[in-house]
Amino acid sequence: MASFVTGLESALDGTRLPHDRLQTVHEGRPLWVRYDLDAIRAAVAPADVARRAPTLWRYAELLPVEDVAAAPTLGETTTPLLPCPRLGEQLGLARLWIKDESRLPTGSFKARGLVMAVARARELGARRLAIPTAGNAGGALAAYAARAGLEAWVLMPADTPVVNRVEAAALGARVFLVDGLISDCGRLVREGAGAMGWFDVSTLKEPYRIEGKKTMGLELAEQLGWELPDVILYPTGGGTGLIGMWKAFAELRELGWLRGEGLPRMVACQSEGCAPVVDAFEAGARFSEPPADPHTVASGLRVPTPLGDFMILDAVRASGGRACAAREDRLTAWTRRACAAEGISVCPETAACLDVLERLVEEGAVGRDERVVVFNTGAMQKYVEAVDVELPRLPRAGAVDWEALRAAYGAP
Repeated sequence: MASFVTGLESALDGTRLPHDRLQTVHEGRPLWVRYDLDAIRAAVAPADVARRAPTLWRYAELLPVEDVAAAPTLGETTTPLLPCPRLGEQLGLARLWIKDESRLPTGSFKARGLVMAVARARELGARRLAIPTAGNAGGALAAYAARAGLEAWVLMPADTPVVNRVEAAALGARVFLVDGLISDCGRLVREGAGAMGWFDVSTLKEPYRIEGKKTMGLELAEQLGWELPDVILYPTGGGTGLIGMWKAFAELRELGWLRGEGLPRMVACQSEGCAPVVDAFEAGARFSEPPADPHTVASGLRVPTPLGDFMILDAVRASGGRACAAREDRLTAWTRRACAAEGISVCPETAACLDVLERLVEEGAVGRDERVVVFNTGAMQKYVEAVDVELPRLPRAGAVDWEALRAAYGAP
């Protein structure tokens, strides 16, 4: 089927641009994809969506790809919305869910954005793609570029977690380590575009990753019977997912698919080691400033200069939400605590949300009976440096002091 896209629009000043050619940014700022929502309303209803396969492509009318059947899919399944009663009890919440994005190809939410960016780039004639990344985006680009028969070039800070480095290289990307931050990698991608002939699929440097991430919001609404929770906590580095979900909710409301009038309060969660959006929110500013020494064990949050800072802040403020910084020294502990409480493979970025949530509940900013959804954006096992533990040893069979072990671990 043909797409329902009507054009692209500058997120900063509303300038309209055509969507039938490769586009990056306008005046250095991101673009929105706009749709003919009246035509979509006439073409499809929630009941139609419910009969389709449980993948992100079930929302085809609200996606920018013209030929969905030819998209370079790896089976982007609907991710589960998991009730978390034990973790909720620890936090003082009666209704807590985690939406587990670790189930997606390459183990993170990055699959949503990159499959859409790669599919649309190929439709528009790109053959070589490049990305700066400090974590999971490199592997996702490598996977989908390989699936699409395109070249992937990945530039990473030299201290990027080893799993991310190995993954991108194993999936066929040309991977380079850079002595610097993700912003330095981004600068090199921009500088090399002319000489290398690659198309930049950095966060928000092209308009279609937002559309892929938007499916998180579409799925969440459908999973809750086309209602929305009271509060959503989202790990915010580049912020594409938070921006995309807020766009999804606006489109669903205009389509008339949502039940109820309220929209969730969006909470952008960062680490105190790298919190430019939090600083801007607290200062009442629309744009952020990079921190002097950006650092965090949650590599996906180490984004000192998010291109969509104003889009994140606009969404947070319009929703009545907040931008909050987690305590850096609590991230590893929260990762382990959440994994152990619910058996969900929670990443350090999500741990930031849990640390923020604990304080919001204590402050009364989140009510104990409110419906709260936390997004788990990646699998814990991709962060071996962050969650590595020293395990106790047992001697060979026959020499174990079982009584001492029982006493030490409080066995029943």
